[in-house]
Amino acid sequence: MSDRPTRRILIVLVAALALLAALPFGAGERARADAGADARPGPAPATAAAPATFAHPGVLVGEDQLDFVRDRVAARAQPWAAAFDQMMASRYASLSRAPSPRQIVECGSYSNPNNGCTDEREDAIAAYTTALAWSLTGDSRYAEKSIEIMDAWSAVIRDHTNSNAPLQTGWAGSVWPRAAEIIRYAYGDWPAADRFRTMLRDVYLPEVIGGSRSNGNWELTMMEAAISIAVHLEDRSAYDTAVNRFLTRVPAFVYLTSDGALPETVPGDGRDTEAEIIAYWHGQTTFVNGLAQETCRDFTHTGYGIAAIAHVAETSRIQGEDLYPRLADRLRHALGFHSGYQLGNAVPGWLCGGSVTTGLGPVTEVGFNALNNRMGYAMTNTQALTERQRPAGTNNLFVAWETLTHAENPY
Repeated sequence: MSDRPTRRILIVLVAALALLAALPFGAGERARADAGADARPGPAPATAAAPATFAHPGVLVGEDQLDFVRDRVAARAQPWAAAFDQMMASRYASLSRAPSPRQIVECGSYSNPNNGCTDEREDAIAAYTTALAWSLTGDSRYAEKSIEIMDAWSAVIRDHTNSNAPLQTGWAGSVWPRAAEIIRYAYGDWPAADRFRTMLRDVYLPEVIGGSRSNGNWELTMMEAAISIAVHLEDRSAYDTAVNRFLTRVPAFVYLTSDGALPETVPGDGRDTEAEIIAYWHGQTTFVNGLAQETCRDFTHTGYGIAAIAHVAETSRIQGEDLYPRLADRLRHALGFHSGYQLGNAVPGWLCGGSVTTGLGPVTEVGFNALNNRMGYAMTNTQALTERQRPAGTNNLFVAWETLTHAENPY
């Protein structure tokens, strides 16, 4: 006779007692280090609602955050002054930049062929960079340059094609709304703003909103783009759809021991057996807190996913529907786990066959600031890597100037 019913009853009773015991003490004790004990909150609802009123500017950086950075830069305080200087010296801040729009952006695997892929991504970063430059200096030439770049693309682009179209759209679509939010809602004088909104709605949103069954960094970046676009368009339906898909994808990208013997999967993705899941996790068979679906592929692609998780959480917080409490343990473990090996920690034999390909990229500032500075988690490895990499620049895809915008930012 099976003892499974009895075991299930005991598990339920233990869980209930633990919940009751935790109630008088609030949120519970936080972990003391990146790889410390898992103290997750209870299961979150499966759905998330868009804010009743969208906040603007409100994609990745909000008004209070920009005010804080402006004051720090004006005072020549560090690390913001060095980060500002780095940004202003980059090609993305050039007032002589000529945008290179394409009607059809064609991107194959690893951007081969590359017909407008680099141009689109870098013009989007340039639009965001010059929008930031205007916000921090007050020099209207930078706002006008940002508008020039956005107008050039909104007048021309009609589609993305080839195998990398969803990812390319996700990268560029994550960055365009950051620029548009600052220009439309802080600068204000933008006659073709509605045409740009039409571009986001008709060209970008349909490509990303349905998600992807590819590697996790694809879908996480695509959901970042969809959520960012939804904020700019004030599209509550698109926001809800993208956030709920995002909340399903995150547990399938970052593992916690509480998930069980195997990582979570995305419902309907067709990976149901142990063999299929292990193959999807690039052959990894030992699972520990913070391991990511692409860790054994390389840290660069893993970093894309981690960055997108932090970006979405940050935007949600600005919008008043804070997702950090749901994501904190997965994000802090992912940051700490990969930061340690990026710093040079010895790779054990059970991890990726004893060898990892590092190159995490400038992706730690947003998550570290939220979890360490705002929420109080000790994150030794992440802090060491973040401080070593400052000022964090750009990965030339969809991450840019996050030491400047988020280092020690209390807002």
